[in-house]
Amino acid sequence: MSQYTEKVIQYFMQPRNVGSLEDPDGVGEVGNPRCGDVMKIYLRVRDERIEDVKFQTFGCAAAIATSSMATEMVKGKTLEEALKVTNKDVAEALGGLPPEKLHCSLLAEQGIRAAVEDYRRRQRGEAIPVGAPACEDHDHGEGSDRVAD
Repeated sequence: MSQYTEKVIQYFMQPRNVGSLEDPDGVGEVGNPRCGDVMKIYLRVRDERIEDVKFQTFGCAAAIATSSMATEMVKGKTLEEALKVTNKDVAEALGGLPPEKLHCSLLAEQGIRAAVEDYRRRQRGEAIPVGAPACEDHDHGEGSDRVAD
């Protein structure tokens, strides 16, 4: 089992911003059920600022913790500020992640980006594409069947 920081455990056991938003302004879904981590990020945007954000994640402790942390980091920020939040920022805010779990922070970053892109597509009146990007094969280890929803 991976060594997690106290903060990762806290955000896994008591995640913030869990759930979905009714009639969201943007939705980003990343991951792939085959590899065990799937994140869905919902945004409510007012005046180009993230007014509310929720997530649903199926995955390991690190996937749930990084989803939760990423939503906290972007809530209240402008879309441009949110797009500047990197996977490194998310991992550092959690006090670090084991090397084999760093991909979870990348999924959190990608989920935020996908939700912002979806919001912008909707604002332009473009069709919403179906499907999520494929996930690289990697070991998710113990506890990879928890759902934060």
